[in-house]
Order: sequence, then structure tokens, then C-alpha cells
Amino acid sequence: MSDFEGFSIEHMINVKPLRGGKPADVSLHTDKLQNLEPDTVPCASGGQMHEPKVEQLIGKLGSLKQGKTALEEEIEKTKSVGDSLEKELENLQTKVFQLEAIHKEKEEVCNKLQFQCEESEQDAARHLQLNKKSEELLEQYRYEIQDVKLKHRKLRMRFENLLHQLIDQHKNLHYVFTPERLPDELKSVENTKSQLLAAEKLKLTQLHNLDEELEKMKNQKQAQEAAAETQE
Repeated sequence: MSDFEGFSIEHMINVKPLRGGKPADVSLHTDKLQNLEPDTVPCASGGQMHEPKVEQLIGKLGSLKQGKTALEEEIEKTKSVGDSLEKELENLQTKVFQLEAIHKEKEEVCNKLQFQCEESEQDAARHLQLNKKSEELLEQYRYEIQDVKLKHRKLRMRFENLLHQLIDQHKNLHYVFTPERLPDELKSVENTKSQLLAAEKLKLTQLHNLDEELEKMKNQKQAQEAAAETQE
């Protein structure tokens, strides 16, 4: 029993093989175990205990080697998965950088569009104010034109009344005036008629000028609206 002192089952399991591929200590222990009784091993307390057979130890060793191989394969798979995850993390970081760059570009475009929108709103407010002033001027011109037309109508009615009065007076000249004063009266009537016709012509000219100014204002307003639509 002294030949097995210092050896244990762990030593036999963890034994390292030589170049020939066979464990060196296993054959040694096998020879020593064959000299003992088949089913007993010495015990420190002086009794006997059942000893595992060599085949069982070899089977246990094979199982441990298989477990080691499976563990190494599992480690290799875990390493492969880790490499894949690391590569995926790098791809995700690249995508994050790209998305940040795109977000920055979109933000710059958004700021530009917002600035343009504010400018467009200011331009629209200015055009609205100009249109309001133009409408006020047009309304003022319409009022002035109506006033001129009314004055012209009154003047024409007055002229017609005076003309009728003069015609009536002219018909009764031989009853009222002497033949010597008739040429002077006719001349006075002609002068009055000429003055009234000149006044009517002047008013018609003023009315025509107001119509032309109103037409110009309409054309300017249409041009401003067309320019505003083009800018938008």
C-alpha cells in the first residue's frame, strides 16, 4: 500500500500524456492496482472501501475530455458571438454618426426654411399694407370722380337752364329790347354760351384725367400682386 501514497484520483484524471499519446502515470498505477485485490483499496482508518476500476477511471477521463472539448467549443462560439456583437456595435456606431450628420443637415435646412418663411411672412405683411393703401387711394379716387361727375351734372343742368332762359329771352327780344341793342345782347349771349362750353370742356378734361389715374392705379396694383405671387 506504500506504493500508492501521494496519489489520488485527481492525479490520475489530470495526468498529462507523453509524446506517445498515452498517459505515463496511468500505466504505472494500473500495474500497481493489478497487484491488489480486485475490489478493495487501503483506507486511512484501517478499513477497506470499494475502489473504482481502471475502465471506469478511463471512462471518467474520456467524459471529462469530452466536457473540456464541449466547453472549448462553447467558448469558441461565445468568442465568435462576441466578435459579431462587437462588429455590429461598430456598425451601429457608424450609423449613429451618419444619422447625427443627417440630423445636423436637416436641422440646418429647417433653420433656412424657417428664416425664408419669416421673410415671406414679412413680405406678405408689406404687400398687404401696400394693397390696403392702394385700396384706400382707389376709394378716394372713386369718391372724387363721383363728386366731379355730380358737379358736372349740376353744372350741365344749370347750363341747360340758362340756355333755355336765353332762348326764351331771345324769342322775346323784339318785345323787350330795341333793334339797336339786339346785336349787343346776342353777343353777350354768345359769350355766356362760350364760357359755359369752356367750363364744361374743362370739367370733362378733369374727369378724363381722373379716369386715367384710376386705370394706372389698377395696373400698378395688378403688377404688384403678380410680383408677389412670383416671389412666393
